[in-house]
This record gives sequence, structure tokens and C-alpha cells, in this order.
Amino acid sequence: MGYAQELSRRMSGFSNFAISFSIICVLAGGITAFPAGLSAGGGAAIGIGWPVGALFAAIVAAAMAQIASAYPTAGGLYHWASILGGKGLGWTTAWINLLGLIFVTAAVNFGVYDPFFKTLVAPLLGLNPEQLGWGHQTLFLAVVALSQAWLNHLGIKLTTRLTDLSGYLIFVVTLALVVSLLIYAPGPLDFSRLWTFHNFSGADGGAWPRMDNGVMVFLAGLLLTVYTLTGYDASAHTSEETREAARNVPKGILRSVLWSGLFGYLMICAFVLMLPDLGAGVKAGMGFFDLLLSALPPALKAALGIGIFLVNYLCGLACLTSTSRMMYAFARDGGLPASRWLRQVHPQHRTPGPAIWVSAVLAIAATLYGDAFLVLSTGAAVFLYISYILPSAAGLFAEGRSWTHKGPFDLGRASKPIAALATLGGAVLVFVGIQPPNEKVLYLTIALLLVLALFWFALGVRKQFKGPPTGQRIQGHQAHIREIESALDEAG
Repeated sequence: MGYAQELSRRMSGFSNFAISFSIICVLAGGITAFPAGLSAGGGAAIGIGWPVGALFAAIVAAAMAQIASAYPTAGGLYHWASILGGKGLGWTTAWINLLGLIFVTAAVNFGVYDPFFKTLVAPLLGLNPEQLGWGHQTLFLAVVALSQAWLNHLGIKLTTRLTDLSGYLIFVVTLALVVSLLIYAPGPLDFSRLWTFHNFSGADGGAWPRMDNGVMVFLAGLLLTVYTLTGYDASAHTSEETREAARNVPKGILRSVLWSGLFGYLMICAFVLMLPDLGAGVKAGMGFFDLLLSALPPALKAALGIGIFLVNYLCGLACLTSTSRMMYAFARDGGLPASRWLRQVHPQHRTPGPAIWVSAVLAIAATLYGDAFLVLSTGAAVFLYISYILPSAAGLFAEGRSWTHKGPFDLGRASKPIAALATLGGAVLVFVGIQPPNEKVLYLTIALLLVLALFWFALGVRKQFKGPPTGQRIQGHQAHIREIESALDEAG
């Protein structure tokens, strides 16, 4: 495909699944975004809304998996959009996806601190959460992000072992949390909560302003699913580090969504069933989780807290891996400032060192303002889903015309209907993400598109940016590719 094998191809099929499963991490978004779902349509937003949102996510994932099988490269979405829709669409997709990945890394690490460190770990260390201010938060986030960058820098083998561990931990800790909550439930479980609609919009402590339209309330509750079931493009971004990528990457994408959908559903249903009163849960906001755990024995609460904290840290590590590979791939084609530096690969570790450290610094910078988590979490979901549907829509129109090469994972006759549904479903999820009180994300999206248009049309990027190598450009690069690979093999 016109690129040298600079990265180390060490990841197995399970590892490729585990990195996306770790980023989705139902113990991260499934907890921090739960109040957004509950404070929209009550129990129905969980019991009915989650399966509906998960179905949308699975359709988008299927469309992406088919393209990933045909074009298994780092920076996958950018590459796909360029080949299927032209270099302009690819360049736009790259910037939107990269910003979404930086946001999701920052949002996850923010969640590592608040609520998980402050609520669950700080008391175990004898720290009073009320005395932790902005300075403590910033120092904590910097230490977390820079330590994740260091682990990433040391090689994909170490990162893979940690994200594999994260995959197992998510299964174990989620099941332990669900079983513990059900065992210590304060009374009989009312399963009717899971399909009973209650409009909590506008309620004290809720995430949404008052809405009288029931459909809009239900759609608002989908934000829980949108934020949680995202990030599975990590399987694509690590394609060049995955063995038998054309087969294992699409499996990693689909399996991460399906397993996360199942385990996430079990967990959030347990939350709804365990809350003493749904209205009180809405009013508590993020405090709902501490309210739930208060019913557990202290030792069990501490063990679960440490497990959830560790899983969220590893989730951020996986997010940084995905972000850095996207940055490296885009820089490799000259799409970023300082591209020659950002595309460099460490000769021993075979990791994109500059891209890793720059991604970490940008993730830290994104957390340095007041309502960071709300903007970051919503913005991450919106930007990532926009970047998901752009190549899916391009594939819909290119299939059978310019796109005739399919990989081992082929949807066959279902390909175009799934691509159409993925585009429509993704657009609905993006629409949900920009509703009040998330207007800032809408303004940020519009501003980003205007800036991209300015650079592309007015400042000459359209003429300078060549995009991924194709056709005769690939043939011309063969000798240079062999030189790069030989030099890396000798250095290693």
C-alpha cells in the first residue's frame, strides 16, 4: 500500500480486540455518562435506550470493519476516506478524528481523576477529596498522561500486555460490580423500571434542560451510549502492528462493540435496579455511584474502587496509543505541521515517539479549564462519530465504482444497506450530541469546519497535500521503502 513496515507487528487478534475494548471501557463511560442517560428518560433510557444505541453503534462498526479489512493501515479512517472519497475528504476526516481522539484521551484521564480517584482512591490514602483543588487536578492529570506516554514509548509489546490485562480486568471487575450490587440490593428488584419512561429533563441535578418532546428526551438519553460505545477505531489505527490485520482488525472492531454492549447493559441495568430512588439518583449527578457503593462492605468497596481506577488508567493508555498512531499516519503523508518530526519512529522500540509525546501534551492541555469533562466527553463522541460516518458514506458511493477491492471481511449484498444505515445512524447520534446544554460542541464543530475550509481552499493546502500514495506513486516508493525497512531492521 505504499508504506514501509516501520512499526513492530506484535499484536495478536485478541490484542487488537483488547485495545478497542479497553478504550470503550464500560467502567469508564458507562459510569461517568450514566447520569446523562438517567436524567433524560429515566429507567427506559437505560433498559430500552442502551440496546437501541448499541444497535446503531454495531451497524457503524460493521461498515467500518469491512473497509478496515480492505485497507488495514494505521490512521485507518483518514486513509479510507482519502481512497474512497478523495484526498480532501480524507484530510477533513483526519483532523476531525484526531481532535476526537485527543478529546477522548483527555476525557478518560479526567474521569480517572474525578470521580474515580477523588471518590474511590483518595479516601483510602487518607486524603480529603474536598481539599483537592485545580492545582492537584492538573498535576494528577499531567502525571497520568506522561506516564501513559512513557509506557507507550517503550514499545507496543509492553502496551499490548497492559491493554490485554485491561481487557480481562474489564470482564472481571464489571461482573464483580454487578454481582456485588445485586447481592447487597436494599430490597426487592423492580424490573419494570427498565422500561418505564420518566421525563427527568430539567430536574434538579440533571444533565438536560426541560424538554417536553418525548422523542427528544429519549434521543438525549442516547448520549450515554454514544459516549461509551466509541473509540473502536483503535483496532484500525493499530493495523500495522497487528498480525493478519485484514482478518483480525475487523474482528477486533466488531467484537469490542458487541462485548461492550453486552457487559455495559448488564452494568447499567444493575445501577437502575439498585438505586433506592431514581429521582434521588438524578439529583445526585455523578454522586449516584458513591450512593450505590455505600451499600457495599468497606473492603469490597475498596477492592472494586481500586480495580475500576486501574481499568480507567489503562483505558487512557489505550486511547493515547490510538491517538499517537493516527497522528503518526497523518504526518507520514505530510498532513500535519512538523510532519517530518512527527512521523519519526524510534529505531529500537519501533514506536512513533514524537507523536506519542505530543498527543500526551495536547491531552493535558485540553483539561485546563472549568467544564472540561462535559465538553471533552461530548465533543469526543461527536467528532469520532463524524469521522466514522465520513468514510462509511464515501464507501457507499464508491463501492462497485472506484472501490472494487474487498478484504476477507465482506458484507456482500448487505454492504450498501449497512453503509446507508451507518451514515444515518451515526448522523442521529451526532445530532444528539450537539443538543443543549452541549451547544459548545456545536460551535466548536462549526468553527473547526470553517478553519479547515480556510486552510484547504484559501491557504493552499489543497495543492500541497498529496494524501496516501496510490498507483504509480506506490511503485516509485518501493526502493525507498526497502531502504527504510532495512535501516530499521539493522538498528533493532
